Amino acid sequence: MPERTVETPYPLIDADPHASRVVRYMRPSDYATWAAGTAGFPAALYFWDMADPSKVRLRTGLRLGGLLGFIGGFMLAYQRSSFRFWGFTENRREQEKDFAELSQRAQAGKPLYGESTQPGWVQDIAYRNSAWSQLKFNMFPMFNFVNHPHHGTDPAKYGVQSKETSE
Repeated sequence: MPERTVETPYPLIDADPHASRVVRYMRPSDYATWAAGTAGFPAALYFWDMADPSKVRLRTGLRLGGLLGFIGGFMLAYQRSSFRFWGFTENRREQEKDFAELSQRAQAGKPLYGESTQPGWVQDIAYRNSAWSQLKFNMFPMFNFVNHPHHGTDPAKYGVQSKETSE
């Protein structure tokens, strides 16, 4: 599958970032979004019940609302962090962090995006399933948990030499 190129206002860092990288690169504003979602869902239920009393104990409903708010807030924060990887929003901090992290891995002789025990065809399928999946969280939430070589960037910028030039 050819890699999709999308024109974005900021540079592309990673077309299909691993879930652990997305969470590690979250900003404090993402955590605030997550907290607001966690608190906002049960608060909305509580105020809704104040406006139109149901005369039912809200304890279970508020707990479920807190859980749904936690999950929804996390998915929104995850999506915001993914947008910075794709270059949809300002990403200077992530560019610097990515360059430092992957340059260090390249100098140590490690694979840039981690090692995988999966065969190549499984890595290819995992990439095709998870690429741009953060745009479809409302339909089917899917995260990238497989290390694969398909990231839409040139590894040479991190100091990795291609096999043709090293021979």
